[in-house]
Amino acid sequence: MTAFVGPILFALFVWWFSTGAIIYLDGLPRPTFKWSMLGATALLGLAFYGLYASADDTTKGGAYMAFASALIAWGWHEISFYMGYVTGPRKHACEEGCSGLPHLGHALKVSLWHELAIVASFVLILVLTSGGANQFGKWTFVILWVMHESARLNVVLGVRNLNAHFLPAHLAYLKSFLNNKPMNLLFPFSVSISTVVCSVIATEAALATDPFLQAGFTFLATMMALAILEHWFLVLPIPAELMWNWSMKSRDAAKPLDPASPRAEPHRHDHGKSHTHPSVARLRSAP
Repeated sequence: MTAFVGPILFALFVWWFSTGAIIYLDGLPRPTFKWSMLGATALLGLAFYGLYASADDTTKGGAYMAFASALIAWGWHEISFYMGYVTGPRKHACEEGCSGLPHLGHALKVSLWHELAIVASFVLILVLTSGGANQFGKWTFVILWVMHESARLNVVLGVRNLNAHFLPAHLAYLKSFLNNKPMNLLFPFSVSISTVVCSVIATEAALATDPFLQAGFTFLATMMALAILEHWFLVLPIPAELMWNWSMKSRDAAKPLDPASPRAEPHRHDHGKSHTHPSVARLRSAP
């Protein structure tokens, strides 16, 4: 049992801290964004190297390196989107009365470059880890990607908790693309399929005797479980956002120092659309 404790605690901490760190950095004055992005890009390079270097490493340390490298690579996509560097061709709110497939198409356009960048990173990860015995980094990235898309679709279709106050002011136009309702028809399928997948991965971890496989499958199962938990956070009447309220302090401190920052759009109440949160609505989510 002790073989699983380390990977679980490591994944929990990185998930919690990385989500809060991205929200914190997004709340700093706009002139700091270029430095945050520069640092994130340097880490992205190290992450790709870590995935390459760990591809043939079947030790427990190799599993940790592959997992951490994939998380760092994913973090670059999160921070580049929420700082406004890699978003999409559409940078304005959805028109009043827009719904159905046109609304979904507009929602895709606001994050098209972001989605294509994720595809590009995945292709590169496939190349860097091709033929390697250690594929846990690749599968970590896949889990983050798939669950990210699932959560994003759910908040577009409608969920109870959108946590609008986490959304940076420069992305205020995203508020018009989300709906506030108790639940949508996709949600039960999202959590049910994800739970089955998580159970299969957790079983692999429990049956493994090799420390490398124990750690690797535990990382994957933990990230799946956290992603499922984040989905439930979207619909349950619980204040899950309190776990990251510490990250909002940067916005309070930046207000008097950043008077030129873009103003959020006026609050809208039309068509049941509401505000959303960047990473808590999905991490990551959304680390």
